[in-house]
Amino acid sequence: MSVTAALLVVPGHTSLLDRDASRLPQATTASGPAHHAVVALGDSVPAGAACSCDPFPTSYAALLSRRTGTPVTVANEAVSGLDTSGLLAQIKEDPKVADAVRQSDVVLVTIGANDFGDHHDQVVEGSCTTGRTDCVSDEMVAMRATLAKVLGEIRALRQGRSTSVLVTGYWNVFEDGEVAERAAGAAGRQASITLTRNVNAAISSVSATAGTHYVDLFAAFQNRGRDIDLLLAPDGDHPDAAGHALIAQTLLDAGLPGDA
Repeated sequence: MSVTAALLVVPGHTSLLDRDASRLPQATTASGPAHHAVVALGDSVPAGAACSCDPFPTSYAALLSRRTGTPVTVANEAVSGLDTSGLLAQIKEDPKVADAVRQSDVVLVTIGANDFGDHHDQVVEGSCTTGRTDCVSDEMVAMRATLAKVLGEIRALRQGRSTSVLVTGYWNVFEDGEVAERAAGAAGRQASITLTRNVNAAISSVSATAGTHYVDLFAAFQNRGRDIDLLLAPDGDHPDAAGHALIAQTLLDAGLPGDA
């Protein structure tokens, strides 16, 4: 899926500038005002699967425009079903995607859940970890290494220019809420949450090593005061409109980091 949309600042919204906005790199041209360019990379979550709504990259760009008082463009290059290896290949082999990264001073990355899909049944049935055997250990190692390469490719494409890279985790790498409990019971849902915590820890660690900014979606979605079913599409796997809005706001609330 690839969507490009220009979002213009609404007059009067420049009053929403705050101290975070000054930390975001400003893109300028000889013929136009300062602007920001956002590119979204990753899987079905940023692609907006299972939701007839604006996916979070579009909503985030609109919020960013209001926050900074500048025009924002967004290129959504996310693809449903992509895993970390697929994203690395996409960046390296698709000139359109590479060019979008090259031209964007804000890069959103959501990737990793599909790396573990082959072991879904083992995880939720409780047979993934028995004694010292962990059925996803090889995938975890590979995901970490490949994500590090993805972030390295982004840095290389930006060629030292000021860039904000925001890397998200997940609320659940598999289904959640009532859908998960109907299919696998409370224990199965908890097993997927345990895997998600481990995946998020790995993503956060790789992000920190790469000098990028990790954004915690687990805490946002699994907040005890929230009904997660109200944030998910009927498939229990992807965000609905409210979920995408929450992700966009969480990204904005994470702040506007400096160079990555």
